[in-house]
Amino acid sequence: MKMARLNSQVRKAFRGHSRGFTLIEVVIAIALIGLIGAAILNALSTASLALIIADQRATAESIARTQVEYVKDNVANPYDGNLTHVLPQYLSKAPSILPLPPGYGVNTTAVRLDLDQPVNPTDDDGLQQITVTVTYQELRGDNRMRERQYVLVDYKRNPVT
Repeated sequence: MKMARLNSQVRKAFRGHSRGFTLIEVVIAIALIGLIGAAILNALSTASLALIIADQRATAESIARTQVEYVKDNVANPYDGNLTHVLPQYLSKAPSILPLPPGYGVNTTAVRLDLDQPVNPTDDDGLQQITVTVTYQELRGDNRMRERQYVLVDYKRNPVT
């Protein structure tokens, strides 16, 4: 008896007498799947852009910290009390210490600090301010590049004083 009943239901389905989804329900389901898919793709795109920007900033920070440590190294660069200007010798040695990725530039300055008041140019307090500026191109949300700077300021002291 059950076999005959099942066969009659199958026959009804093939004849078109069974209830199914209407065209409107199918269109609404496809539209919802499309909206959810578009939202997921937008989120993935934003996350990938954020990852690229974070990588560029981390690279700039790493370059700046490496440059500061190189300048502070008293073996490679002994303390110079007369130093008041840009240090081209550090810039010329920096690429051999750390090869820069394409699109990154480094500017290093060191200024002698005199903590005495009034300022006495012949007196050296044994302290220098080191400023490293790393410039790089950052990708924006509209796929255009903009120039960014990462500035790191540190101090070098004379180990003798």
